[in-house]
Amino acid sequence: MAKKDAPPRWDRRMQQRLARGEAAALGECYDRFASLVHGLAHRVLGDEEAADGITRELFVQVWENPEAYDPKQGPLRTWVATLTHRLAVQRLRADETAALTRSGGGTREDLERKVRRASVAARADYIATSMPVPLRAALERAYFQRRDYRQTAVDLGITQDEARRRLRLGLQLLATAHETGPSGVPPEPGAVW
Repeated sequence: MAKKDAPPRWDRRMQQRLARGEAAALGECYDRFASLVHGLAHRVLGDEEAADGITRELFVQVWENPEAYDPKQGPLRTWVATLTHRLAVQRLRADETAALTRSGGGTREDLERKVRRASVAARADYIATSMPVPLRAALERAYFQRRDYRQTAVDLGITQDEARRRLRLGLQLLATAHETGPSGVPPEPGAVW
């Protein structure tokens, strides 16, 4: 397993290329992470056009401030997801605050509940897409196809004990989406506690 101070080579090289202003590096970064960025933003905001805006804003920030990413702090994917989440939550708060002001209805607590729900949902999506394929495959069969662990074992060609283990571990990972930090809000996607 890689040490925290030894980031993956691709992440390090990408940060260096972006810092040198290589347009091709931005293109590669976009190709690799645009669907992640758009998906997380859409999950938080529930709006395709707003998610498009966050996607553009995120890659502008990556291009203009490549030094903001420190490869020693973790993978570029996690940094991009965290930044996306932060931008989407800021946009959600701004949009909801403006709507509350215009309508004169709702409360600050309603807004914070909505932000918390969106954050948990985005974190759960990130966890599900980042988990190992064997765990995700077992969960998809159990949840979307309504298969029990015995049927999942047959579908995947594994033992029943292995199917139970994968389902249990996958659910434990997803449960972390509901964990809250010291401030009472879910941690940023990819945050390590």
